[in-house]
Amino acid sequence: MAFDAGMLRAVVHETNLILGEDNGRGGSKVEKIYMPDRDEIHLMLRTYNETHRFVLSASPNTARVLISEVQKENPSTPPTLCMLLRKRLTGARLVRISQLGFERACSLEFDTRDEMGFASKKYLIAEIMGKHSNIIFCDADMRILGAIRTVDVTSDLTRRIIPGIKYELPPSQDKLDPTTLTRESFDAGLSLYDPSALADKSVVGAFSGISPLVARELVYRASGEVSVPLGSVSRDRLWEELERYMNALNSGDFCPTLLFEEGKDTAFEYSVYPVMQYGDRVVRKGLETVSSLIDGFFSLRDKSDRLRQRSQDISRVLSNAKSRLERKLEIQKGELSDTSDMELCRLYGDLISQEMYRIKRGDTFVEATDYSKEPYETVRVELDEKLSPSQNAQRYYKKYNRKKSAQNELRHQMELAETELAYIDTVFDALSRAETEKDLAEIREELSLWGYIKKDARRLRMADKKPSVKPMSFTSPSGYEVLVGRNNLQNDYITTKLAERSDWWFHVKNYAGSHVLMCVGNREEPPAEDFTFACELAAKHSSAEGDNVAVDYTQIRYVKKPGGSKPGYVTYTTYWTAYVTPDK
Repeated sequence: MAFDAGMLRAVVHETNLILGEDNGRGGSKVEKIYMPDRDEIHLMLRTYNETHRFVLSASPNTARVLISEVQKENPSTPPTLCMLLRKRLTGARLVRISQLGFERACSLEFDTRDEMGFASKKYLIAEIMGKHSNIIFCDADMRILGAIRTVDVTSDLTRRIIPGIKYELPPSQDKLDPTTLTRESFDAGLSLYDPSALADKSVVGAFSGISPLVARELVYRASGEVSVPLGSVSRDRLWEELERYMNALNSGDFCPTLLFEEGKDTAFEYSVYPVMQYGDRVVRKGLETVSSLIDGFFSLRDKSDRLRQRSQDISRVLSNAKSRLERKLEIQKGELSDTSDMELCRLYGDLISQEMYRIKRGDTFVEATDYSKEPYETVRVELDEKLSPSQNAQRYYKKYNRKKSAQNELRHQMELAETELAYIDTVFDALSRAETEKDLAEIREELSLWGYIKKDARRLRMADKKPSVKPMSFTSPSGYEVLVGRNNLQNDYITTKLAERSDWWFHVKNYAGSHVLMCVGNREEPPAEDFTFACELAAKHSSAEGDNVAVDYTQIRYVKKPGGSKPGYVTYTTYWTAYVTPDK
């Protein structure tokens, strides 16, 4: 379900009861303001007995407003809009949140004071409209003070969003407002659509604020089917279902529900109105509040979306480097195949030396017997008529030496390229498991140290102020600490700095993955279930998939890091291999 006008109405109703004047305590006070992302604002609002985090997001994929329990990392330097909001809204009182008509837009009204100390109003307007989503800050006269996304006359001739000009509502879509609908206007709106058109698409096109999910649900309840022509649906039943839906929204009779496919952990739909169209094919999970519903649906998607956006520069650098190496390897393989006849060149040189007594300058070939094979073979050797016999022999010997040197160097370069490709795969694996901005910062630092990306002095200075990210820590069934590296720098750290000679080291076989260290110290060897536990962690935090994943394990005394090798690269001997299935 899209975050439609019905969902926004439910959020507005719930928020006013908790944070607005409807809470009976005069609303709530703005204590702190954060912008963890450039398109997301977090207001810390204090009521009479507790603090709530109100989130306004203008992300193109996950735009929403809600009271959220999810905390996010904040940048060390807040964006300009965040500084403006802190200056104008800190200490202000949230009076109410209002939906603008039956649209995906709402306004937060604040009582505050201006620079002279006089009472004043400020407004924060959230427009939840996909890629056009925006958050706009206005004064008492609805003049724009700032916005997440400014729109000037060069990019949009119909509506400008620039500080200093009057705020205007988004352009009307020429749809009917369900909140002011009558039976006559309802019939008139649907009469504009062909009876053979799908009923749910006609409802979406005729009435504002209705998402495809709600339209399908209304049609299903009116006709018993989801995909049905408009002409086959009873107008009386459809009107009754639309009235029932709007009455539920206006009265606050919400039923926050997440819908899951059988066996899946991630919800594919969410709704504040009971969804019956899927029958018994889905698993329904009811939640207590509308905000917890939205949090539950968007938290994982928002996290993955944010990390994907923030890691695009790393992915681009790694992809380019990998493509360059793969092209280089293909060229080197072709050049290596050209050296496959080097032994033949040496043989030709030997045969010419063998038959030199009967070769004269000007001969174009010589037929010589190859005594190195049984039975003996007669080989025809082409000669350069301009060269003497000894010069012809030297010509083939030079070709042999040149091809032999090229072959040795090509094999060396190909080995280096394959090692570098394996290293890039380990960085891709670490990137796929990065969970926070600090994880990404460590990967960027690693790549900058090895010349993949240009060192950013400002970013490095900012990174120095942040605490280093600790490796993941787990406890085995017998109580041993098990450390898992999040990236190659951490892999090196736990393997070469933290580990003692008697500790046990684990790594997935022939795949990129984390170094796993089971710290045993001077204690006796752990039981078998502890080894299984560590092996499962190594398999889980790797690029290997499926069942029966091979994991090598050995004591740290047998693990060596070659000098000058890239982060995360080690060699090991005297090891054992276990086959485990990662516990999802």
